[in-house]
Amino acid sequence: MQNRLGIWILTVVVALLSIYYLSFTFVARSIRSDADAFATGKDGVVDTKKKERYLDSLRREPVYLGSTYQEVTQRELGLGLDLQGGMHVVLEVAPTDIMRGLAGGNARNSQVNEALKKAVEAQKSSQSNFVDLFVTEFKRLAPSTSLAQIFANSTNRGKINSTSSDSEVTAFLKTEVDGATSRAFQIIQQRVDKFGVANPNIQRLPGTGRILIELPGVDNPERVRRLLTGSAKLEFCEVYTLNEISPALNSLGAYLTQLDLEKKIATKGSAAADTSKASDLASQLAKGAKADTTKTDTTANQTGLASLFVPISQGQLGVYAKDTARANDILARPEVKAMFPSDAIIMWDRKGMETTDKRNEIVGVYFIKKSGGKAPLEGDVIVDAGNDYDDRGRPEVTMRMNAEGARKWRNLTAANVGRQVAIILDGFVYTAPNVQNEIPNGNSSITGSFTVEETKDMSNVLKAGKLPAPTTIVEEAIVGATLGSESINSGVISSLVGLLVVLIFMLFYYNKSGFVADIALVINLFFLMGIMASLGAVLTLPGIAGIVLTIGMAVDANVLVYERIKEELLTGKDIKLAIADGFKHALPSILDSNITTLLTGGILFFLGTGLILGFATTLVIGIVTSLFAALFVSRIILEWWVGKGNKIEFFSNFSKNWFQDTHFDFISRRRVYYTISSVIVAAGIISMIFKGFGLGVDFKGGRSYVVRFEKSVTTTDVREALTEPFGAAPEVKTYGGTGIGANEQVKITTSYLVEDTAPDADKRAELKLNEGLSKLGNKATIQSSQKVGPTIAHDLIMTSLKSILLAILIVGIYIFLRFRRMGFVWGSVVALLHDVLVTMAVFSIFNGILPFSLDVDQAFVGAMLTIMGYSMNDTVVIFDRVREYLNDNRGKKETISTVINNALNSTLSRTAVTGIATILVLLILFLFGGEVIRGFSFAMLVGVIVGTYSSLFVATPIVVDSLTRAQAKEDSLPADATKAAPARLISDFPDGVGELEAPQDDEQQEKPKKEKKAPLIKPSLKK
Repeated sequence: MQNRLGIWILTVVVALLSIYYLSFTFVARSIRSDADAFATGKDGVVDTKKKERYLDSLRREPVYLGSTYQEVTQRELGLGLDLQGGMHVVLEVAPTDIMRGLAGGNARNSQVNEALKKAVEAQKSSQSNFVDLFVTEFKRLAPSTSLAQIFANSTNRGKINSTSSDSEVTAFLKTEVDGATSRAFQIIQQRVDKFGVANPNIQRLPGTGRILIELPGVDNPERVRRLLTGSAKLEFCEVYTLNEISPALNSLGAYLTQLDLEKKIATKGSAAADTSKASDLASQLAKGAKADTTKTDTTANQTGLASLFVPISQGQLGVYAKDTARANDILARPEVKAMFPSDAIIMWDRKGMETTDKRNEIVGVYFIKKSGGKAPLEGDVIVDAGNDYDDRGRPEVTMRMNAEGARKWRNLTAANVGRQVAIILDGFVYTAPNVQNEIPNGNSSITGSFTVEETKDMSNVLKAGKLPAPTTIVEEAIVGATLGSESINSGVISSLVGLLVVLIFMLFYYNKSGFVADIALVINLFFLMGIMASLGAVLTLPGIAGIVLTIGMAVDANVLVYERIKEELLTGKDIKLAIADGFKHALPSILDSNITTLLTGGILFFLGTGLILGFATTLVIGIVTSLFAALFVSRIILEWWVGKGNKIEFFSNFSKNWFQDTHFDFISRRRVYYTISSVIVAAGIISMIFKGFGLGVDFKGGRSYVVRFEKSVTTTDVREALTEPFGAAPEVKTYGGTGIGANEQVKITTSYLVEDTAPDADKRAELKLNEGLSKLGNKATIQSSQKVGPTIAHDLIMTSLKSILLAILIVGIYIFLRFRRMGFVWGSVVALLHDVLVTMAVFSIFNGILPFSLDVDQAFVGAMLTIMGYSMNDTVVIFDRVREYLNDNRGKKETISTVINNALNSTLSRTAVTGIATILVLLILFLFGGEVIRGFSFAMLVGVIVGTYSSLFVATPIVVDSLTRAQAKEDSLPADATKAAPARLISDFPDGVGELEAPQDDEQQEKPKKEKKAPLIKPSLKK
């Protein structure tokens, strides 16, 4: 192998990087383990508050390679909500409120309101843009009214006018609705950052007005709902100067000195401190003295005001970011509040609170003036805002107010010339510019030491006050910490057992060479975890399933190589040449099979969300790492071992004669296999029509709860207890256990209040649930909950259908490009549809019969796409060998059926070994992976079995029929027509892409054709 040194270097570099990034995970886990030990009492119970205080004390302290604990947790391999508990929320910015805001006074128009109402209903079952739905409904209700008559007003001046066309107004509405979503995203991102959750995931869902938020470890859902759905509060307020509140600061300094004195007396009994210097800091600042902040340290033995505040600049105080919690506690005390003016409110600077370096960062503090607790001017007066450059080329923010706002702004700026006016969002000071002069018309610019990005962000924040754009929760999932820890245990156990089984199987089947494959598998897993950590990926339970599946599928590349090496050895080649040729000849099949799986994994990655995205991430990365490990790491180890003169075997005594000289006739009975498949598919379609599926809550909408009882309970009792509170009988299924008779855990699904967008709707639904469960006299605990609105449920169904159809299309195109014959395309596409329909048939027919959930949901769709990828992996390997045999058969008298049958027999060992390994790991995942992914792993298990069957008995026979028909058609052509006819078989080119063979000479073409005979079965391998 060329560039062996380069491969060694690359392997070492990737290994070192993996160790580096994974080390943060181990350090973070070690610190949390220490925190548990510290907070565990004599009774063995962990005091959560004590644990949090321990972790908070380290959050901004260097703990590893100069990184703080907070930075370490940000770099560790994060766990998904299903593994550690937490909350998953999808928010939607209400487009109706945005449209009403844009309509201004015309929002009360009955036709506008009716059109908005109908657009909301239409969106539940449509993929169209909301604005397009509204325009369609409005034009139907008021065909003679232009959109400009409704939306051309003073609020939208400069963007549209009374002469604007309907298309121009429609484009404007779409821009504004999308812009409102962007502004809402920024506000929510700031709120979540402020919430203090480790490793939150916040992203806009492309093509929708929705925002995805994942908050690991959150145990207060009600607080999160209030945080995410409350309206953004924008305020403009006056700011007290330090000179104006100097008496209050002096009193605070004396108070802090007294606290320090009491602390010293309590701890050391030391003498009283000198309080005369308590207010030195305030006096210096009030006089305009500039202090040296670099020498200020809150850890020093300072008293009075200097023990809490540090000077930032002339006339402004600050607090070290790590001391803000202490400052909030002191400043919130009644005796401290009494020292300040009654209208003074203390607020923090946004920039300091958002910093990641909490060790030395100083957060500015502002003393805001609010008469009666209300700001003199709020954000609802902002008409527009933008970012620009001033006359000196500095980035600036521009804003425009309505008439009422302009009047109030003029009064506020006139009264504060030369002073600061604070712009406050959600209780934090975004900026506090000095007023240069009175601003009479409401058009203002804000300049300062801003970057272009900061002015863009600030203009977006200012513009947030322009429209009432509240957000509603359209999807929600809450996973309890208990269920999360159980998922970790089941996931880890299934992964380790699956890996162990595969390692033993490879040793059992391939002897010493199996040990080399095992090393490659372990390295593959190590690289996979390291790359995930470096990319900041989150490990979910389906992600663990993806890792286990990757382990099983990674075997395939080694099997392909080893089976080729065995064939080369049978021809009499020495071991070194056999290894080189084995890798060379196996490479096209390995690349083709993995690319098809990678294509379906890519579709999952780009179209999936939540848990499916986690699965797709591990699957895509795993394919790349398994290719590297199998093609390079395995080869380097093999060549190094053989180069040292050591002997190596590619079979064990037990498996030596497996699948050798097989004589199976796959082709002649193909009509029997077609019949079997048709019967199963037909039975499935009948079941789908009359029985349907058990749809998951994410496909039908509703609320779903996993409830654990103290004692066993029957699903009938639970259903009857909840029928009255919910107003209708909910769906109740066992969740875990045997599913026969009583069980301690159930899954409850209901449509109760699912369309209610009120902030307390979730709370009311949960109260009704607890009300019904209390009738059972059996203590019940909600382990997890999920809510999906009808609109998002419809969108998920459409996205899933698009994903499956897109996968079939992309795979079909790839097969055509690689094999250049439509017979191979038809074989692969029909096999894919066959696998999907058979798996769906099993889920429909056996739903309610098997003792575990067979719900069709997003996870099921993810399984379908992965099954399609695996099926194509298997099919393409066989197709590659079929193409090779067809090319080798040029000029020979063997029929197409015979050639293809020989090809199937030659790949049978690879098909069986890969299938057995994959089925083994999936079976372990099904048995030990936990209830959360039991339906998912069952779908995968069924799909792999069906996919292996279809590759042998559906896809390839279809290729035989297609090529035979093409041959018969060519044979029926007149002699003069056949002179220019292309060949029937595909040529074998080095790049693996076939081309048609050149026409034969006239003498060969004019030979009489022999009568067709039955397929000749020649089991011997082509040497």
